[in-house]
Amino acid sequence: MTTKARRADGEATRARILDAATKLIAASGFAYASNKAIAAKAGVDLASLNYHFGSRGGLYEAVLVEAHRRLAPIEDLERIAAADVPAQEKLRALIEKVLSPRSAAAGRYASVVAREVQSPSIHLRVLERREIAPKLGVVLSILEEITGIPREDPALLRCLVSVAAPCVMMVVGRRLATLATIAAMPHDVLVAHLHTFALAGLQALGREHAASKKATRARRET
Repeated sequence: MTTKARRADGEATRARILDAATKLIAASGFAYASNKAIAAKAGVDLASLNYHFGSRGGLYEAVLVEAHRRLAPIEDLERIAAADVPAQEKLRALIEKVLSPRSAAAGRYASVVAREVQSPSIHLRVLERREIAPKLGVVLSILEEITGIPREDPALLRCLVSVAAPCVMMVVGRRLATLATIAAMPHDVLVAHLHTFALAGLQALGREHAASKKATRARRET
């Protein structure tokens, strides 16, 4: 077997392990997804898990990172932020991306991330550093463009929470009976509602920020 063939075979095995681990963790949680069960589902021996991921913790971190990446690839977010359109349209595109119709695989990825966020472990820090933090930077750039609130102002983080929370709820909680009616609404209707709601709040806070800056400037000049 050539080096290229061995590399391709190794990548395929790694992908199989990740897929098997994702399915089992989404279904029952990391604590109940044993290495033995993951290896059996992936069709590999236990040694392959350590070979490709170093440890059980390394495997879980790889699953978390891959799940978040699949749900919201940073390349897609960067493309939205860099588009030559008004910031309001970027916000709509962002919401539409997050709420895009979910496949069965996407549902598993959302379950994996939701389980970790709801019952965080030490591995959450790796997910934050490698996936969440870079993506937040991109999203904050769009919110800063809309509101005029600078990145270093904590108020912009509050804006982020207000915009993201309803979207995240629809992604990770859409199976809840209380959200069933909303989840069954046409995609465009839900996107339009969340966009209108978020934009109104952001614009109001932007006006408040501008008024505060103006008042501060006036006080300094007197």
